[in-house]
Amino acid sequence: MNKYAIILAAGKGTRMKSDRPKVLHEVAGKTMLAHVVAATSAVAPEKTIAIVGHGATDVLGTLPEHVAYVKQEEQLGTGHAVKIAEPLLKNLHGMTLVIAGDTPLIRPETLAELFAYHQAEKATATILTAIADNPTGYGRIIREAGHVAKIVEQKDANDFEKSVQEINTGTYVFDNRALFEALSNITTDNAQGEYYLTDVIEILKDDAKKVSAFVLDDFNESIGVNDRVALATAEKIMRDRINTKHMLNGVTLIDPATTYIDADVEIGADTIIEPNVAIKGQTVISQGVHITSGSRIESSRLHHHTEVRNSTIEHSVLEPGANVGPYAHLRPETILHENVHIGNFVEVKASTLGVGTKAGHLTYIGNAMVGEHVNFGAGTITVNYDGKNKYKTEIEDYAFIGSNSSLIAPLNIGRNAITTAGSVITDDVHEDEMAFGRARQVNKVGRAKLMPSYHER
Repeated sequence: MNKYAIILAAGKGTRMKSDRPKVLHEVAGKTMLAHVVAATSAVAPEKTIAIVGHGATDVLGTLPEHVAYVKQEEQLGTGHAVKIAEPLLKNLHGMTLVIAGDTPLIRPETLAELFAYHQAEKATATILTAIADNPTGYGRIIREAGHVAKIVEQKDANDFEKSVQEINTGTYVFDNRALFEALSNITTDNAQGEYYLTDVIEILKDDAKKVSAFVLDDFNESIGVNDRVALATAEKIMRDRINTKHMLNGVTLIDPATTYIDADVEIGADTIIEPNVAIKGQTVISQGVHITSGSRIESSRLHHHTEVRNSTIEHSVLEPGANVGPYAHLRPETILHENVHIGNFVEVKASTLGVGTKAGHLTYIGNAMVGEHVNFGAGTITVNYDGKNKYKTEIEDYAFIGSNSSLIAPLNIGRNAITTAGSVITDDVHEDEMAFGRARQVNKVGRAKLMPSYHER
């Protein structure tokens, strides 16, 4: 049977106290909406429709191409939000998932089980429910003789109904045609004066349609994020889930509680990650990598047997055997080939360094193409920016750059060439040449005695 999905993403999220649309707040480096879209996409619906409203332009900018959308101009409730998808779905046969865009912890496996249960029960509607220790604020599932009778919202519930612990998670599967037929009959006769999607359940029951409930094993999956406290709770649960997955796949996390790994990060077996490490974005880490405390890695690729020691790496590539740090910074578009060494207080930006090249300390390499087995002495600077334009430095294989050299780009340093310590190099240095770019030292005998500070010693 065909599957369809409606994702509710129109709300402002007043309790978030934010100018950003609620569904665009992030959990483990990924918007809540993106988590829901990923879980929904995993069950392969024929059509997925997002209902957008507040901050629609920003929300639409995050949606993948396969997700269609309808804009809810007025926020008139969940029933109204689903109803405006009618032109895209009304006459289609199949099952329609309705899910909120602020439920980032829902698993794809749960949605697959929900669809399967709905089919097996031959239900017209199936509610995803959970058992809550404290159900306050949630809609309650009211059963009669074990079967679902209705859903009662918190503000409309009597004392008995408020005591019920089975709650509505806000996720459903409906027979598609029956859903839109029932939506035509809902009203705003409730405490909120809104069109409740939950009223569809009572309408279907009154029409002798079968309504089932599928109970979640893990209540955490049902958490909807309405404020920053719930956002932090979801973040912690998600990060625990992510860390557990990586450890079960053979990654050593010395202290999982202080290791922050984003949702889309990939890590190979036998990698060791020390405490206080953040790995973000689309980072891919191969096998046998070692990352020490204090490191931050974002959207980078670390090949096998690389090492990062207390350093920051952004949008860069480390090929096998490369090592970085401590206290180094690789900025975007940096590529370190095999066995490159970048030491303490070295910054590299938009540069490629060839096999075996070393920059041990206190060096800036920017907009440079560097060959193999080049050695950078301490204090070297590629002077790539004149205040308006950036220029390229090319350094060929086996060049030796003396300490405290300033290489004024555009510049080419040839194979086996040497720049002497303290040089300012403004002209190309050809293969096998040695370049001196410093003034001759002059010692003035006795001149120091004429300085005022001399007599204060």
